[in-house]
Order: sequence, then C-alpha cells, then structure tokens
Amino acid sequence: VQLVLSGGGLVQSGGPLRLSCAASGFSLDDYAVGWSRQAPGKEREGVSCISKSDNSTYYAESVEGRFTIYRDNAKNTVYLQMNSLKPGDTAVYYCGADPLVCAVVAHDVPHAGLDWGQGSQVTVSS
Repeated sequence: VQLVLSGGGLVQSGGPLRLSCAASGFSLDDYAVGWSRQAPGKEREGVSCISKSDNSTYYAESVEGRFTIYRDNAKNTVYLQMNSLKPGDTAVYYCGADPLVCAVVAHDVPHAGLDWGQGSQVTVSS
C-alpha cells in the first residue's frame, strides 16, 4: 500500500508541470487526496486537496487560478497540474491520501498520522 509521486523537475518561470500521485494496493477514490510543499528553510505549506465525497477542491491562495487538482480513477491517480509557475513555487512537493488531509491542507490541522511520502522536487528558474 503506497503512493508514488512523479513528475517533478526543472521548469522555466511561466511554464507548466504536472505532478502525479499514483496509488498502489488501494483505491485512491476512497480517500481525500492532498498536496503540500516545503521550500528550503520554510515550513510545509498546504497547496491543494480534493475531497472523497464530491470531489470538491481547495487551493491555497498562492496557487489559486494556476494549479488544478483532479482525479483519474481509471489510473488510480490524482494529478496536480501546475501552470504559470513562478520561482516562488520551487519546493519539494508531497501528496497524501487520508480522510483528514483536506483539513490539514486547508486549515493546518495537526495530524501526526498523515504520511506525506518522499516528495518530488520542483524547481522553477527565473
């Protein structure tokens, strides 16, 4: 049972990048899924999440209008499409699947049991 994150890399400012969070051993559509990121020297920041119940979405103000989270249940994957990337988006990005992940992402609710996994580096050059 694990999540595999892929799609990070180096991109120029203004460019797009898509992150994939694929589940193995369980159905991702049974869970809310969230994305967070952590830049060097900064605390982890909730970026986006998608609910289990009605696929409602949340975006941090810093990415609203530029990032899109969506599911592909046939591929058991949740994606984070990132457009108009800025150098300030440079960070290690993480995904997590958990009933409380949207509360963590949107409201910074403490949840020690949430496993964010290994993360993927996204670097946006100016």
